[in-house]
Amino acid sequence: MIMDNCPLASRQRAWLKPQMEMLETSAAQCGTTCPREWLIEAIGRIEADYNRSSDTHLLRLCLPKFPGITLYLKDESSHPTGSLKHRLARSLFLYALCNGWIGPDTCVIESSSGSTAVSEAYFARLLGLRFIAVVPATTAKPKLDAIRFYGGEIHMVDDPTTVYDVSARLARETGGHYLDQFTYAERVTDWRGNNNIADSIFAQMAREDHAIPAWVVCGAGTGGTSATIGRYIRYRRCATRLCVADPSASVFHRHFADRSITLLDGPCAAKIEGIGRPRVEPSFIPDVIDRCIPVDDSDSIGAMRAISRILGRRVGGSTGTNIWAVAQIIEDMAARGEQGSIVTLLCDGGERYAETYYDDAWLAERALDWRGAEQRILHLFGQD
Repeated sequence: MIMDNCPLASRQRAWLKPQMEMLETSAAQCGTTCPREWLIEAIGRIEADYNRSSDTHLLRLCLPKFPGITLYLKDESSHPTGSLKHRLARSLFLYALCNGWIGPDTCVIESSSGSTAVSEAYFARLLGLRFIAVVPATTAKPKLDAIRFYGGEIHMVDDPTTVYDVSARLARETGGHYLDQFTYAERVTDWRGNNNIADSIFAQMAREDHAIPAWVVCGAGTGGTSATIGRYIRYRRCATRLCVADPSASVFHRHFADRSITLLDGPCAAKIEGIGRPRVEPSFIPDVIDRCIPVDDSDSIGAMRAISRILGRRVGGSTGTNIWAVAQIIEDMAARGEQGSIVTLLCDGGERYAETYYDDAWLAERALDWRGAEQRILHLFGQD
């Protein structure tokens, strides 16, 4: 429980009191039990965990062949659970708690390609809750091991398009709550600030030569990150433009070009975990995006390998997707004689992909010819 002799805790209790009274009413209406004391402690645990964590680093990379253009990597791999999805998982839990959807005996369910479920398992364990991750059978084994490490259970599905329905069914069967990142990712984070990822980026850029980025580049899995960044840019009235890097096999870039396209004919065949979807998710907001660049899997892998060599440590495949899109933007800016800064995301580390993206035999079996892309990125960064 929160200590009574702590002034900050007293203020927190006073601030939360009306919210908790409302939550108890909401919980009673939906037939769940959410004691005020438990909710206060649960929210306090998550906030204390956040308070113990420093902000993620912003890494500056020089481009000697492109004077006047500087690249920055927002290193999200330094979160306690190793990826950008740590932010989303924390927000999803707080949103569900403050809506009265999670109580002390709730089983929490999520559909995920792995990284979000790892982070959610972490927060479920923090609150002492059962957690079940519904994941495609192709999910990397190290991600499954990480989910289990934090006490999560695994429910595999052979058809990735069924993760939504299976998650909802498990929530009904267990009397639990389906977090549903694909629906709620765009709304669980305060896009106006409050140290969201966009707020953090712009604060860390404040003392740089080009403090307002010309471009921010990110991927889209749920669409939550691009929605947060795009809304923040507009709210702050910045000239920054937002680019989404999307696997070629995904529906998002198709929908961006033609709003009538909302679904692929079959599953998304992209090999890059965590981004790209077969359907336009509710959290994907195309109107806050300025450009969408489709990226082949082989180019993502090659860019991932190249940036890993440049940094001296391994990164994940979705970071490679971002880097490939960044390369196009750098060349376009140079061709127009523009200067400025570009910020992109280092989404996670490469440790979870040792048996896939960093295994040459695994890549060869899937006919992913990545070496040309690696050399292009190394040349761009003056590393050839």
